[in-house]
Amino acid sequence: MSGSSPAARLQRLFEGRRLTPTQRRIAHSMVRRAADAPFLSSVELAELAGVSQPSVTRFAVALGFDGYPALRRHLREVTPAGAAGGGGVEDSLNEYQQAVRAEIENLRQLSELLADPSPVERAGRLLAGSRPLLVLGLRAASSQARGFGYFAAKVHPDVRVVDEGGSMLHDRIDAARRAGASALMCFALPRHPREAVDALAYAREQGLIVVTVADSAFAPVAAHSDLLIPAAVGTGLAFDTACAPMLLGRALLEAMCDGLPEAQARLEEFDARAAARGLFVE
Repeated sequence: MSGSSPAARLQRLFEGRRLTPTQRRIAHSMVRRAADAPFLSSVELAELAGVSQPSVTRFAVALGFDGYPALRRHLREVTPAGAAGGGGVEDSLNEYQQAVRAEIENLRQLSELLADPSPVERAGRLLAGSRPLLVLGLRAASSQARGFGYFAAKVHPDVRVVDEGGSMLHDRIDAARRAGASALMCFALPRHPREAVDALAYAREQGLIVVTVADSAFAPVAAHSDLLIPAAVGTGLAFDTACAPMLLGRALLEAMCDGLPEAQARLEEFDARAAARGLFVE
């Protein structure tokens, strides 16, 4: 356990636990600050998660510890020496460099997660088999949905991107389902819109299989996802950075292509048309 990343160790500690929404918020906050988690006091963690200090104590008990000090002691025991606690080179970096370092750590965690490719491979098959394929991403996640949809449309015969909410959101889900859709690809990033959570719940009620890329396995959309693959966001700047979710989206596109026998032919056809139109400057 000590040889893995801090976030991965926390994820394993939380896996299979029946946590309340408040406890999931605490778990999410710890994963986002995984390197610092063993050194946070209960007051600091409560402030970070936006909950009460007694909630942090109940959270530790729910994980099987006598209280928060026991949980923190456990986290320190499994943290490699020198892995956290400040000091060293990190303190000499400016805020922009620190943000880059944090994203590198997020990508390292994603690499570790992808050591088991089966969830991505399963997601690829589900997305490839859906006609049409619905791609949902609202607010902060809208750019992820549009980017995924742009590339997916090059190899998939019918991709429908939903990147705005409103009263027609359920209508678009209904239309895709009537047209034969079997799966919905969702990108969910903080802050999570209530509308996105409601849309996933509705999509599942209509029989769609929901595949989600979210910033944490404890994100609010988790309860309404059939397959959720986490990819952390960076939180060091005024606005979150999402390199890991974007890269995970590209990995899902790769897996989807593996499930589409016509994918290569479609790409070659597009390249031929683009060349004929002089679409790109070489």
